[in-house]
Amino acid sequence: MHGSHAHHQHHHHHAHGGSSAALATSATLHCLTGCAIGEFIGLAIGVSLGLNPWITMGLATVLGFASGYTLGLLPLVRQGMSFAHAFKTIWLGETISIAVMELAMNFTDYHVGGVTTSSVFSLQFWLGYAAALPAGFVAAWPVNWWLLKKNVKQQCH
Repeated sequence: MHGSHAHHQHHHHHAHGGSSAALATSATLHCLTGCAIGEFIGLAIGVSLGLNPWITMGLATVLGFASGYTLGLLPLVRQGMSFAHAFKTIWLGETISIAVMELAMNFTDYHVGGVTTSSVFSLQFWLGYAAALPAGFVAAWPVNWWLLKKNVKQQCH
């Protein structure tokens, strides 16, 4: 996310044209990167400590939100925007996108068995995580497309 507010507006106008699918893909990959970092850390901690699967998924979700917000906030803060203004700029679009992505990722990981395994070294852990990533992307892509189209989500790559 680089550039000024005018840059934000410039991309929003393009979201209505033929590039909306590309913008949604870019926004969803950006979101997936943020979610995947926190999700992985939360899953690894929960599985390693032998926590209940629901507690593990809760931890993964909280950390997914934290890393997702951080990835959205850092470029804006680096360009000189205050933390409060940056958060106001991204919170709604990121919250909706991350929530959908986390729900899909945790649902998939739970049903594949990754969150219920006893070790991060088990194949089941990695199969669950590997299945959760595309599930999160597929669930969040149409949401991001809509958020961009309605100018709810900022897309500034």
